[in-house]
Parts: sequence; structure tokens; C-alpha cells
Amino acid sequence: MDISNIGGSLAAQTSDAVGLTVLKNAIRIQEQAAIELLEAIPDPSAANNPSHLGQTIDVRA
Repeated sequence: MDISNIGGSLAAQTSDAVGLTVLKNAIRIQEQAAIELLEAIPDPSAANNPSHLGQTIDVRA
């Protein structure tokens, strides 16, 4: 039985676990940033434009 390979396998598993944890944290941070950006978009109904704007399309521009 060769026990020299056990240490390398354990190190690889640990490295993979750390990499996955870092990736999950990065994804969580990006998700939170995306949510904050979406929440920062102003409500389009809050614009004070006249009601007739946006009702027709000028096809002869």
C-alpha cells in the first residue's frame, strides 16, 4: 500500500474546497451588487411627463 499519494490527494481536495468557497463568496457579492443596481433604477411612473407623450410613433422621421 502506497501512502505517499494520500497527502497529495488530501491537499488537492482541500484546494478544491477552498476554491469553491471563494467562488461562492464572489458569486454572492456579485448577486448583492446586482440587486443594489436594480433597486437604484428610478421608477418610470415617477416621471412628470404629459400623458400624451409616448402614445404614437413617428414613422416619417
